[in-house]
Amino acid sequence: MQTNNDAQVLNDQDKLEDLLSEEKYLISAYGTFIPEASCPQLRQVLTQNLNGCVENQYAVFDQMSRMGWYPTKDAPAADVTAARDKFSQLQQTL
Repeated sequence: MQTNNDAQVLNDQDKLEDLLSEEKYLISAYGTFIPEASCPQLRQVLTQNLNGCVENQYAVFDQMSRMGWYPTKDAPAADVTAARDKFSQLQQTL
């Protein structure tokens, strides 16, 4: 973050980090509210908003990744298989 005559100026990376944080927060909030919505129409609107947030979050993440501001690496295939199996077993117990 740069300062300019006592005013703080956000650079592009700061802006994208802020957007990413906001989208993550909104996704979490919608995940809490949707299951508790008793009105089907409200649940539908909240679900549509959640899907929009998921798309926005990925777009911001993808931009940051392409700029080198959010480096990631692929998980080893064995780890992916283990995670899939774990959540598959968990889902069967519910």
